[in-house]
Amino acid sequence: MLKKQAYSSDGNPAFFDEMLVPDGEARPAYRALMDWLSRQSPGGIRTKQQEADAIFRRLGITFAVYGAEEANERLIPFDLIPRIISAAEWRFLERGIEQRVRALNAFLYDIYHRQEILRAGRVPAEMVNGNAAFLPEMMGFDPPRRVYAHIIGTDIVRTADDGFFVLEDNLRTPSGVSYMLENREAMMHLFPELFAAHRVAPVERYPELLRQTLESVAPAGCEGDPMIAVLTPGIYNSAFFEHAFLADQMGVELVQGSDLVVEDGSLWMRTIRGRERVDVLYRRVDDAFLDPLNFRPDSVLGVPGLFDLYRAGRVTIVNAPGTGIADDKAIYAYVPEIISFYTGEKPILNNVHTWRCAEPDACAYVLEHLAELVVKEVHGSGGYGMLIGPRSTRQQRGEFAARIRARPANYIAQPTLALSTCPAFAASGVSPRHVDLRPFVLVGDRIRVTPGGLTRVALKKGSLVVNSSQGGGTKDTWVLED
Repeated sequence: MLKKQAYSSDGNPAFFDEMLVPDGEARPAYRALMDWLSRQSPGGIRTKQQEADAIFRRLGITFAVYGAEEANERLIPFDLIPRIISAAEWRFLERGIEQRVRALNAFLYDIYHRQEILRAGRVPAEMVNGNAAFLPEMMGFDPPRRVYAHIIGTDIVRTADDGFFVLEDNLRTPSGVSYMLENREAMMHLFPELFAAHRVAPVERYPELLRQTLESVAPAGCEGDPMIAVLTPGIYNSAFFEHAFLADQMGVELVQGSDLVVEDGSLWMRTIRGRERVDVLYRRVDDAFLDPLNFRPDSVLGVPGLFDLYRAGRVTIVNAPGTGIADDKAIYAYVPEIISFYTGEKPILNNVHTWRCAEPDACAYVLEHLAELVVKEVHGSGGYGMLIGPRSTRQQRGEFAARIRARPANYIAQPTLALSTCPAFAASGVSPRHVDLRPFVLVGDRIRVTPGGLTRVALKKGSLVVNSSQGGGTKDTWVLED
């Protein structure tokens, strides 16, 4: 049996343990879980872990690691022990997330219209207009309800009891919601008695709420129920499972660019029932590949003429083209200013301190302190193109220094955060592992924040990298109701 003392925070005060207070007692939200863990045998949990793996393998919940031979066969690692967030903590996070997404959508509207924030000098003009993620073709266009980012994943880390920080904003094609939903389903199947001991806020309505959000941003001239389709790059994309899953859960068509055509002033999809008009296109294809007539002419993933149709108000693209400028890592450092400018409020959720290597003084500091910092490419994702200073070699730091000197504007740096830990099931038993959180937000006729989100966990002992492509996994996130 797992005794209370079998789990500890490793005695390291540098990391906030979400389950235990320093004297070893369980925090209120975790007491029922701690009691349950004390009654479990390691063998019993291991058997449940194998059962969970079998469930995910049967469902085909996979992700690809580009460049890996086994890319199409890899299961995302799943940890059985839930992460728990109290109702009061969630209310705080929800307020902060809502404030942030309101401000970022206001920012997007402004920079594609009058650019008042640039005129006011609150954000450097060159940081926007010279940015690769800025899309001049969007200037002057009003999307339905003035919403640019409809689906947002906000990455949050915790360092203390009240120390929540936004690590980054994902406004292009944020992924991971399918894992959130399937993790919940697996946990309800595997541990019904544990659920019975908690009042856990549901996440199961996400597909329904997603569909409602997409319907609410249909073009102004749409007649009847909007026709929705999910645009995927295809089966070789790392998130293809999610594309197919969400289309199925919403009861809408999953399409590729070759299934679509622009004719007679509308977007049409070819189906076994014949040609059907598409009003809202939830795209999981990057901007550059959406329309070969307007962007990359070599794209075979998009639809010729799609962007012109969008500009004419005949179809809604979700998320809107050009949203990437608002989640660019160089812009991230200005989000507190963005919140203040558009809401008149102080940020509820703080940013992580960021050095922009485009600034000579900041660049000099970063180069001198590479061994202490985390360095990221401004357009990087998935944990790639990143240097974790404290875990790097002298050679790696030398290579990164050369990259930064060659293209300083391409990099930002942040301190190495003392990410909070949660209990996870490891080979040695239940042990603390570092986590982050990606809540999912829907913006249309109103803002909807799913209670919980995707908790990513660094399954390697001591690792701070939670990306699945870099050895991380996921776990269910329980938001407790009052």
